[in-house]
Amino acid sequence: MAGGSLGPAGVAKERAEQYQGKVTPSVIVACFVAAIGGSIFGYDIGISGGVTSMDAFLKKFFHDVYLKKKHAHENNYCKYDNQGLAAFTSSLYLAGLVASFVASPVTRDYGRRASIICGGISFLLGAALNAAAANLAMLLTGRILLGVGIGFGNQAVPLYLSEMAPTHLRGGLNMMFQLATTLGIFTANMINYGTQKLETWGWRLSLGLAAAPALMMTVGGILLPETPNSLIERGKKEEGRRVLEKIRGTKEVNAEYQDMVDASELANSIKHPFRNILERRNRPQLVMAIFMPMFQILTGINSILFYAPVLFQSMGFKGDASLYSSAMTGAVLASSTLISIATVDKLGRRALLISGGIQMITCQVIVSIILGLKFGPNQELSKSFSILVVVVICLFVLAFGWSWGPLGWTVPSEIFPLETRSAGQSITVAVNLFFTFVIAQIFLTLLCSFKFGIFLFFAGWVTIMTIFVYFFLPETKGVPIEEMILLWRKHWFWKRIMPVVEETNNQQSIST
Repeated sequence: MAGGSLGPAGVAKERAEQYQGKVTPSVIVACFVAAIGGSIFGYDIGISGGVTSMDAFLKKFFHDVYLKKKHAHENNYCKYDNQGLAAFTSSLYLAGLVASFVASPVTRDYGRRASIICGGISFLLGAALNAAAANLAMLLTGRILLGVGIGFGNQAVPLYLSEMAPTHLRGGLNMMFQLATTLGIFTANMINYGTQKLETWGWRLSLGLAAAPALMMTVGGILLPETPNSLIERGKKEEGRRVLEKIRGTKEVNAEYQDMVDASELANSIKHPFRNILERRNRPQLVMAIFMPMFQILTGINSILFYAPVLFQSMGFKGDASLYSSAMTGAVLASSTLISIATVDKLGRRALLISGGIQMITCQVIVSIILGLKFGPNQELSKSFSILVVVVICLFVLAFGWSWGPLGWTVPSEIFPLETRSAGQSITVAVNLFFTFVIAQIFLTLLCSFKFGIFLFFAGWVTIMTIFVYFFLPETKGVPIEEMILLWRKHWFWKRIMPVVEETNNQQSIST
């Protein structure tokens, strides 16, 4: 075995400096194609809010909401408060939550590509059903299939990117998933802006075009190579080494390969990864897998992106103006992700998360003050204040786009040891989708009840999560994925939680 002794997760200590290789075209292409999986998630986020503000869609499936929207005397904040309409948006995420736990054993036992392909096919079927929906039952069935696709895609794609990327560029390449997500949101917003002019069938076109990224994801999953980590974990060591040599552009991969072999040996000794993830030595990663996706949703970003047209119409923007404003926020989100890709492996995860949190808090407080002072129950914002609100919301989206947006997925995908990696990613996806479901289901009611205070509600959560990162998240920049376990033993808090390790002749015993 190449130098060093087995560490707490079955990998060698201090082997990172021996890693060799360069960024090859094959790894860039593989990461780019795999990242398309993020676009299906983003497309649905962007498309949902757009179609739920279209009159033809509301008239066919949610007639009560259509009538409330047309009544001038209706409270601006409450026009869209309807649990059925909320269920249209949230049902997808509940289905995705359940699917993520099914996706975990598929990802572990059959590889990352298998889950990517399953997700793409399910999303294709869901898009077709939604486009052809003749009644609410058909519409919701399509949404559930879309949710299954997202559950599988969000489970497999971040893992695929983290395992394929070289250590020094893992953050940037992993964020291609978020970049694809934001481009999916922007594309959906632009499509909504165009199709809302097609009064009778525009919503069908918006929903049906979800098949395009799903088809690319499916074909990409078929053509992509499997990750070396997954191949080695499933006993295909020679093939895993060949893939590793190809994506690193060198045959000098002994150190990285040995880390993967060590990790896979421990991974294969674990028969129940979900039970194992509850052990004390995995406590820090489990906490991050729960809190990072939870806080990502509690920023309030999904509420703004889901319901951007609804939100802007509630503030008095007309149909075209509201869709145009939501398209602008989508463009800002997509462009801001490029900032994160360029800086994450230089500045680190913590700096982006903390600074992004501070900017988001400031923006939410400003919007709340403007709406509280200038926007009454039955009055519209003046043109100047409407522009100011859009600008501040764009600044909020900008901050999210280069901090919690990509890093809410990147950090959990890179911190787990191989034996619990698929289970850990399932928990991350499930928590993300659970809170997405909850917020999507209650947001319209919260908006009606809290009014402008909805922004203060989310600002409070952003404050809590920024403090959490400052005290409890160690910097993962530049740490090899198979040696991440060593990081927690150096952290001021987590080293007290981790069990004591005694090592003798490459054997380890853990006592609590």
